[in-house]
Amino acid sequence: MKHKNKLLIVILSVILFSGFITRDNDIYFEINKSIDIFGRVYKEVTLNYVDQLKPEDFMLAGINGMLYSLDPYTNFLDSNAQKDFDIITTGKYGGIGASIGIRNDNVTVVELIEGYSAQRQGVRVGDIILKINDTPITKENFENLSEFLKGDAGTTVTMIIKRETVDHAITFNLIREEIEIKNLTYYGFVPAESNNAYLKLSGFSHSAGAEVKKALLELKSQKEINSIVLDLRGNPGGLLDAAIDVCQKFLKKGDEIVSVIGRDSTASKTFASTEEPVLKNVKMAVLIDEGSASASEIVAGAIQDHDRAVLVGTNSYGKGLVQTLIPLSYNSSLKITTARYYTPSGRSIQKINYSEKNKVFETDQRLTKKEYKTEHLRKVFSAGGITPDSTVKSESGSGLVQKLLADGMFFRFATMFFNNNQKIDLNTVSSDKLIIEFGIFLKTQNFNFTSRAEKLIDQLKTAINEENLDEKFIAQLDKAKEQIDASHSKEIEKYKNDIIFLIKEELAARISGREGRIRESLKMDKQFSTAFSILNNTNLYNRFINNVK
Repeated sequence: MKHKNKLLIVILSVILFSGFITRDNDIYFEINKSIDIFGRVYKEVTLNYVDQLKPEDFMLAGINGMLYSLDPYTNFLDSNAQKDFDIITTGKYGGIGASIGIRNDNVTVVELIEGYSAQRQGVRVGDIILKINDTPITKENFENLSEFLKGDAGTTVTMIIKRETVDHAITFNLIREEIEIKNLTYYGFVPAESNNAYLKLSGFSHSAGAEVKKALLELKSQKEINSIVLDLRGNPGGLLDAAIDVCQKFLKKGDEIVSVIGRDSTASKTFASTEEPVLKNVKMAVLIDEGSASASEIVAGAIQDHDRAVLVGTNSYGKGLVQTLIPLSYNSSLKITTARYYTPSGRSIQKINYSEKNKVFETDQRLTKKEYKTEHLRKVFSAGGITPDSTVKSESGSGLVQKLLADGMFFRFATMFFNNNQKIDLNTVSSDKLIIEFGIFLKTQNFNFTSRAEKLIDQLKTAINEENLDEKFIAQLDKAKEQIDASHSKEIEKYKNDIIFLIKEELAARISGREGRIRESLKMDKQFSTAFSILNNTNLYNRFINNVK
């Protein structure tokens, strides 16, 4: 009987494991078959296509087309892209200390890092780059700009710029230096007379946690800290380890921070805090918005699930996927999504289901909104980013102001105004003077604004013409449109404070760089002021944190 039982177990084992063996054999056969077909197609087309192809670029197009069917975070990194990724992981690069962007079709200096060659040698925000090392710079080759500006520390780069109010080009011979990217772009007591520590965290490279700890200890040495505002708005994320390290500065030792679960669930990992927090029992708020993603959401989710802080702002981006970098040959690599992460309550905050868009996925990973509970039994939900405890929108309610922002009018006006008034003091400058000069500036720029109501009127006029209705209706609509157009000047007066604030924010960036911009922006920041008010109202704060009705 025992021999029969053993025989039965052996037979069952063979049947069960043969399923896995068959499955593995099937997938490896499919992979090898596909590689063979892909290679043959690539070779035949490269050699026989009617026009000669660039083999490397053609292969890259095939790789990118294949990866496009997955998610936007799975990418092939060639040697140039690898360098940019290395900057994220190391937090260092050789450069001139300037951030460059496109403003009104011009490649423009948009930010200077204090203390580095570009700022020290006199480059200004708003300068338009014409040439770098004899290479004309336009928006067409903007994507290759880092190749011109970045390099080994100690080497030089020649940059020719055009500056508002200067009638000739200016040449700078800039020395590249090792630039260390700061994760913590600003910290201090805000308001200055308060005991509230404000931390603006803009990235998650390897040193993020250390920077946060150092800042808190420095502020603590100046005076007692009664509350903390951690600003994660616009922070796109970075390294998982850095997010865990930042969490450890605020959560209790032993608190779970995040779980990472991949295709093989047996290889899942759960990370918990291994440190004591820098400041225990200090009231805390975290600011998030739609630009807070990935590592930012890990921090916000862990802090929310442990009821460590009140979250203020708008819903975060919703990236709950983890990437791994796999080195390949020829100094290239593959950044591939290998896992999902889950907050301590068990929720995945991934917003988009990428398996819906084509048939390469074997199963559809449906994202359903489910309810979870925080440590103090507050309700939180999955599948939609991190939802703040207090939702506060920060943008102006004026369509005109949004259009001015989108067209870069505040940026361009500040550039012109500062170049003509370099000794400006924002504390004494007349707001009326700024509004008047801004209005004059808009006229010189031929700025046109069409409101939503005007667009609807134009659509209605088109429909009336198509249906051959009485022309008196069109006359009435034209009159209404004229009245709306005339009201735009009143809208400038109505939203005068918003406009002055945005102008001063840009001017502060010209005077004091990134730190100046941040300090000025907080003066009329609705999300920050809401967070500060909650922190100063103990009863309200406890109602959020402790789930007290």
